[in-house]
Amino acid sequence: MSIPSEPEKVKLTCSIFSSDKLLIGRARSELEQKFGPVDWMSPELFFNRTRYYEREMGWPLHRRFVSFRQLIEPDHIVETKLETNSLENKYRQDGKRRVNIDPGYISLERLVLATGKNYTHRIYLSRGIYADLTLVFKKGSFRPLEWTYRDYAKPEIISFFNELRDKYKKQLRGVEEEEAPA
Repeated sequence: MSIPSEPEKVKLTCSIFSSDKLLIGRARSELEQKFGPVDWMSPELFFNRTRYYEREMGWPLHRRFVSFRQLIEPDHIVETKLETNSLENKYRQDGKRRVNIDPGYISLERLVLATGKNYTHRIYLSRGIYADLTLVFKKGSFRPLEWTYRDYAKPEIISFFNELRDKYKKQLRGVEEEEAPA
């Protein structure tokens, strides 16, 4: 028989992309108001793995990944996804999204993204939100799965998440770095 226990808190991350670089910065600022200070931010990336969003959001698309200093309970990802959906809606123009914000979390074992879309490998959480197991940590690095979005499977992106996992691991040990994003 397994004995239920509470999981460790996890590290909240978000992918933010838009054709408007300034909007990415505004969205990041609003996310900080909701979730606390950002403790890491990726360099600016060109989001070119798919042109799926082009008709709605324009082209080219720019992306930043961010993480937040404050750790969260894993089940808070549901409320987080609902908050980021609300923020996306705030910036809609003529019914079209201008920014896409995809929250997720890092634990020692995995990267989980939150989504409102059901699929075979996604587990329903609550309030219309599913957990998408995106990367698993194995043999010293995050590894993609057969359903992992191609952009999340790129070595550069996996390197970012490995770095964030190291930061998270230090936080769990009480060894926090005072590094502010640029």
